[in-house]
Amino acid sequence: MTIDASAPMSRGAVYDRGYRPYEGPRGMRGAATFALYKASMRRALGLRRAWRQKVAPFVLLGVVTVPAIVNVGIGYVTRDRLADRFQIITYREYVGVSSALLLFVALVAPDVMCPDRRQRVLPLMFARPLIGIDYVVAKVGAIGTILFAFSFLPQLVLFIGNMLVSNSALDYFTGHLDVLWKVPSAVIVLALYYAVIGCAVSSLTDRRIVAGAAVIGLFLLTSITSGVIVGDWEIKGGSAGALINVLALPLYLRDVIFLGSVDEDSPLNGVSTGGLLALATYLVILVSGAVVLWRRYRWVER
Repeated sequence: MTIDASAPMSRGAVYDRGYRPYEGPRGMRGAATFALYKASMRRALGLRRAWRQKVAPFVLLGVVTVPAIVNVGIGYVTRDRLADRFQIITYREYVGVSSALLLFVALVAPDVMCPDRRQRVLPLMFARPLIGIDYVVAKVGAIGTILFAFSFLPQLVLFIGNMLVSNSALDYFTGHLDVLWKVPSAVIVLALYYAVIGCAVSSLTDRRIVAGAAVIGLFLLTSITSGVIVGDWEIKGGSAGALINVLALPLYLRDVIFLGSVDEDSPLNGVSTGGLLALATYLVILVSGAVVLWRRYRWVER
């Protein structure tokens, strides 16, 4: 078989696929940590994910905002009928409503923490200028930021609403200046606490269902145990056993921030230096959670 040299050859194309090196700004640990922080927040809120992933966080936000809307509505309806303003909830009590976000922690913390270990992407993450402490800060910071926002926004609605339906918005504002620091302080205490516990428990397993059940179980078990130990505190008086209640512990500090001491209607009332004991227990739990997270993410292969 011979080949005719005069026959037209099939035409081809040559592509120059050279790559230029990246010459832009290079971020180090801070940039990597911030990128992971933003990605964790997007995942927690269900952004860029299926609509089903967005239902839980925003439904919970709506639920915790309802008392503020109702309170403002009642204040508007009765502002010309009652000499004293009628309130169904105070700013201090509203911080307690934020504990309803326990369900949010049980859903989101495992979803943010467990997939990285289950899908074995931690070595890939730590190949960047990122270490275990940065990873923990990004994850806890993301969940804590969302908890703070979900707890603070309803308080903001309540404050602005009450100010607008009052007889004088300026008088209401100047008369409640203490709220401007008490509410954020109490909310930070609560958000950081739940974020550390949720992340610490979720770091112990790579299964989201197990982690979520463990978070809820921890709060419920300690709450029941504390109730058994304290007993009928309204008759016998408070007991230090109330400190075992991991769920209610930040609420004791909330009372200290708003009232200067533990509330009289608290199961910790009557305990000598109850506020200091609550603060010490709070710090012990935070440090314990931080130690668990540090040990779990100290090595890449874990």
